[in-house]
Amino acid sequence: MDDTTLVSRFLRDGFVKLEGAVAPRVAADCARLLWRETGCDPDDPATWTQPVRWVAGMAQGPFAAAPNSPSLQRAYDLLVGAGRWEPRYSLGTFPLRFPHEEEPDDAGWHIEGSYLPEGESWYFTNLRSRGRALLMLFLFSEVGEEDAPTRIRVGSHLDVPKVLEKYGEDGASGPALAPDLVAASDHRPLALATGSPGDVFLCHPFLVHAAQPHHGVRPRFMAQPPLMPAAPYELERADGAYSPVEIAIRRGLGKHTSVTSPR
Repeated sequence: MDDTTLVSRFLRDGFVKLEGAVAPRVAADCARLLWRETGCDPDDPATWTQPVRWVAGMAQGPFAAAPNSPSLQRAYDLLVGAGRWEPRYSLGTFPLRFPHEEEPDDAGWHIEGSYLPEGESWYFTNLRSRGRALLMLFLFSEVGEEDAPTRIRVGSHLDVPKVLEKYGEDGASGPALAPDLVAASDHRPLALATGSPGDVFLCHPFLVHAAQPHHGVRPRFMAQPPLMPAAPYELERADGAYSPVEIAIRRGLGKHTSVTSPR
């Protein structure tokens, strides 16, 4: 995918899929280490006793290598702006989803929260996406339509800025935002985050998405870390050097901005 296509798809859809962004050997090593963390036997479904197993952040060598491939670093520069994101050398958290008769309890439509105000129990989001430059989905298993792929409302990142605008710099929590987010993005078409080990979805932080039950036969292994910003997003730049993430937020507010290369 050339740079122009990557940016235009991101602005239109709110995400891009980079196939093979993580080398096969690195992805396989990550999967092996994740199986070890679960305590389950990959060859014995009787050990897969829960619909979801959450694994905290992992920083062993393969997990440090995974987010730093040349293609990913190039995409970070294109979408966030060179020098505007923080390198990361770990991945997590990991919602590992298993075929199971029980329904997961975390399958509601939402956007990711990124910061926890004092005295609050739910993470918040604000219009400038404080604390999050991108949402990233790293696949470490084959993920077909029956394997609990993340559901995505295509283009929903353009519906969210108006919802967040009224909350100002303080932002709001996931439960407070959820009803308006669901209503605002209900008209959007659905996409599924399917793919192969090593594929990565780079998503606008305001992309509305949801989990779903696993109806396949093999567990789905995925990481969903944030890319962290080196500086807060700005929605009024004197030089007009907006990143595609900022351009999308401005478009959601009705401020149409041309695409230029952020300095």
